[in-house]
Amino acid sequence: MLASAATIAATASLASTGRASATPRCSTSGLVIWLSTTGNGTAGSIYYSLYLTNLSGRTCTVRGYPGVSAVNLYGHRLGRSALRDTVQNPGVVTLAPTATATAVLRIVDAGNFTASACREVTAAGLRVYPPGQAASKLVPFPFKTCSRSGAANLSVRALT
Repeated sequence: MLASAATIAATASLASTGRASATPRCSTSGLVIWLSTTGNGTAGSIYYSLYLTNLSGRTCTVRGYPGVSAVNLYGHRLGRSALRDTVQNPGVVTLAPTATATAVLRIVDAGNFTASACREVTAAGLRVYPPGQAASKLVPFPFKTCSRSGAANLSVRALT
């Protein structure tokens, strides 16, 4: 009986400090990552919505920018990884089960760059790392991209 009372007291103490009730960071394994194929274009760029949906069964959080790069059929990176578009400050996004966070992905037309800086190829898709995660997921999505790192034709905004 004493052990139970001590356990209850420790749990209450942790809860009052906020440590026990902190919402964990979303892990890659609990997320489905997908891309809207309906883009909005402007002078040489197309903007797509990149989605991270929580299917872990538990509430979790994401904060910041996903890591994004174009990949070939073998999953190898093509060109330069996406730059961070800092138009907005990143904030914590809490995802209940089945909720979705969104980031805007900009793909600049590879034809806008010189052949020597770009070397245009067709990507098989995107490799996406959720913020703070070392594991990634592949999103099938063929598009023209640069295979050289001299051209920055991808950028991503913070998750909202």
